[in-house]
Amino acid sequence: MSSAMALSEALLPQEALSGIFGSISLATWIFLLVPQLILNYKTGSADGISLAFLIVWMVGDITNLSGAIWADLVPTVIALAIYFCLADLVLISQCLYYNHINAQRRQSTVISEHEPLLARRRSSDTIGLPGSHRRRSSARSGASEHSGSPLNKILEESEEGTGNQWVKNSLSALGVIVVGTAGWAIAWQAGVWQPSPLDAGMEPASETALGAKILGYTSAVCYLGARIPQIMKNYKDKSCDGLALLFFLLSLMGNATYGASILCHSLEKDYVMLNLPWLIGSLGTIAEDAIIFVQFRLYSKKQTTEAVVE
Repeated sequence: MSSAMALSEALLPQEALSGIFGSISLATWIFLLVPQLILNYKTGSADGISLAFLIVWMVGDITNLSGAIWADLVPTVIALAIYFCLADLVLISQCLYYNHINAQRRQSTVISEHEPLLARRRSSDTIGLPGSHRRRSSARSGASEHSGSPLNKILEESEEGTGNQWVKNSLSALGVIVVGTAGWAIAWQAGVWQPSPLDAGMEPASETALGAKILGYTSAVCYLGARIPQIMKNYKDKSCDGLALLFFLLSLMGNATYGASILCHSLEKDYVMLNLPWLIGSLGTIAEDAIIFVQFRLYSKKQTTEAVVE
């Protein structure tokens, strides 16, 4: 009890905020790829996500890991970078698998559609039994009725589901914040987490190895450029189908809390310059995530309007 009180007395507000933001960021990154992995599994497709986005992002994670090790950053950052490289491999492998399987299915479907075409034409020419036209017309009307069911479902999901989707995802993000904050509180009370000295990481930025700087800035460029192929794909398709909204929401939250954890620790010039590549990579992508959020809103409304017109 006395040790906990000593810790609480020595803990400064900026240290507590830095620890809380860092813990929330850690929890966010751990859960980040899960929504997209689940969505791909449920739909059996990865057509909505750009492979270029994932590959460039993985290059950023690899250079981030290499730079973090070279710059001798805190073990949490290094462990998280290792985890993220492994998670990237899982997501990319899943996308490649579904793209391969679906390409084979589309090819087999095209072949099967061409083979019975002649047989269907012959049967329609030779068979002229009484009532056959009536049956065909009733089949068409039944098909049109069934085709209306998916349309109604789409409209219901577009009108009612879109708002619920944002609410559910916001609640999920709030849950991650609670988990991250609780994790920090437990670690602090148990003595596992302790505030870093304010002069930690204050060595002049000029003393940082040149290779670590290059890797750090390379990772920042990759993170900033990775989302561009996804934004362009969404714009070209006029759709965000196949993308997990929670994936990008957690990405924005993780980047924001990661940058906040660094800035809350210290605003000294040398410390900020040392962490500048990681700050650029995290805070710079927030604007791009915001663009994707706008696309989610715009294209969901556009799809609803098109469904109504049809």
